[in-house]
Amino acid sequence: MSTILSYLVAIAILIIFLKLISLPFRIIIRFIINSIIGGIILVICSYFGIGIAIEWWTVVLTGLFGIPGLVIAVIITILM
Repeated sequence: MSTILSYLVAIAILIIFLKLISLPFRIIIRFIINSIIGGIILVICSYFGIGIAIEWWTVVLTGLFGIPGLVIAVIITILM
């Protein structure tokens, strides 16, 4: 059972990797820059007392969706 699961995970990772390679390089760079900006926004919010954990998913969420992503990350952090 675990070997089947391992194969499924490996196939899923391969599919994701191939999809990322097929994306234009400009989109990937934009995603990375937005994630960095999201991380900076989270650090600034943390500095002002908004209790939010700076983790990879909060940085990506804030980088992708901006202020609405930040609000969602704060809500998720409060609920956890």
